[in-house]
Amino acid sequence: MKDVAYIALGSNLGQREVFLAQARRAIAALGKTRVLGQTDAEETAPIGPIAQGPYLNQMIAIETELSPQDLLAELKRIEADAGRVRTTRWGPRTLDLDIVLFENQAVHEPGLTVPHPELSNRDFWLRELAALRSSRVG
Repeated sequence: MKDVAYIALGSNLGQREVFLAQARRAIAALGKTRVLGQTDAEETAPIGPIAQGPYLNQMIAIETELSPQDLLAELKRIEADAGRVRTTRWGPRTLDLDIVLFENQAVHEPGLTVPHPELSNRDFWLRELAALRSSRVG
């Protein structure tokens, strides 16, 4: 089933702009998927208890036929290709890719909840999501 998904991209280690660009290219290259739009990148303060540098964040809208589980697996592969190592929750990372929302699906499974449970706690996600959705209208 085709659906529109909104993916949050974030990085706060190394060449942040490069990691976001690599992620956009890798997502665009996924089978049964096409990028519909992207927001400008914006710098935000880190969230959570770990002292770390600011994040560069961005969101993209994609149309995909991948299942939520398959999309998540691909996003984790892209993170790993960017050198992401999962050690500390909410710790610094080269690349963080989150499925924020699907237009026509909700998922509540171990390891995957969509809409993302932190959506209402991230003002920049709400702004980016609103910008992408308004650009698709009309």
